[in-house]
Formats: sequence, structure tokens, C-alpha cells
Amino acid sequence: MVFEPVKRSQCAECRQVPLDRLVLDDGAPRCLDCADLGHLVYLPRGDTALTRRAREGSSLSAVVVRFSKRRGRYERQGVLVEEVALARAEADCLADSEARARRRARDAVRRAAEDVRFTAAFTAEIRRLFPGCPPERAHAVASHASVRGSGRVGRSAAGRALDEGAVTAAVRASVRHDDTAYDALLMAGVPRYEARARVAATIEAVLAAWRGPG
Repeated sequence: MVFEPVKRSQCAECRQVPLDRLVLDDGAPRCLDCADLGHLVYLPRGDTALTRRAREGSSLSAVVVRFSKRRGRYERQGVLVEEVALARAEADCLADSEARARRRARDAVRRAAEDVRFTAAFTAEIRRLFPGCPPERAHAVASHASVRGSGRVGRSAAGRALDEGAVTAAVRASVRHDDTAYDALLMAGVPRYEARARVAATIEAVLAAWRGPG
């Protein structure tokens, strides 16, 4: 494990300062040269295939981490590998880059088709629960809630299972933002909990009308 220090550090052996990267040896910081890692080259994170191949081809490697104060944990920044291993990995990745590009394109098409099917299913469930909801509005709600990677309710486990609570939550959120003064209240500085309380009756009235008699 190699660390990128957040504070100014000095090598306990050769006294080099400052250290961009260091190894802790019995609790004392050592520069990469004194830790016998100075011959390795740095490969930043980002290319999973290149990193995997470089590490597999390197007889010696090290993970580089840096402490994130915001998250309160060490986060991976990259790896140190032998230069010859990195060069070989780069050549291998370049050789099959076209094949990997085609695979990514196929995966993108597959995911797009899955998204279309899921949005259609989500729309149908909205229409079942709220038959009075206009079809175009139901589709808009489903499309918004089910965007891949959005973190919205449609992409939660409950949303993917078309759970009634999750589908209702998506419809409720749409009504809150599009059919009430909720957003204007927030912009006027009204606290969120108070703004929600003010528009709650309007939301329930719209949902009740969309549910129909029953």
C-alpha cells in the first residue's frame, strides 16, 4: 500500500521532503526509493482493463490511496507497476480496442432496449394504480423515475420490482413539483418540511382524482 499524504511528510531514511507518495514502514514514512518501489511507474485509476492487465503482468505492484476527509476513508487513486508490464498492457489494450468498442456498443443497445421495456412496464403500472392519470403524463413520470444511474425511485430495488409504494412515490413526486407551488415555496425560502405540509392537500386531491372512485 502506497499513500499520497495529505500533509507535508519527510522520509525517515533519506530525509527527502516533501513526499508525493510514501510507504509506512513500522509506522515511519519512507520514500518510494527507500522502500524499493522507486522503479515502478504510476498508472492512475480510470481504465479497468489496462489496470488489470498491468497488474497481472507486473511481478511487483502497489495500490496508491489517498485519505478523503469528506468521506472519512482512504480512496484508491491508481497503482504502481513495472514499466515493461504497463507497456505490454497498453499494447494489448490497443490491439483489442476495436473488439471492446463493439462490445460496449452492443451493451449500450441492450441496455437501451431494457430501459424501453422497463419504462413501458412502469407506465402501465402507473395507469393501473391511477387510471385517471393522462397517458402522456404517466409515461413522463415513468421516464423520469426510471433513468438509469439517476438514483431515483424507479431505479431502487422496489422500483425495479414495480412495488406499489415505489410507483406511488414517483407519481406523488411528479405532482408535487408539477401541480403545486412547492418549488416556488422552496425558492422563496420556505423550509422543505413546511413547504411539503402546505401542498400536501393539493397532492392528495390530485392522486384521489387519478385513482378514481373506490
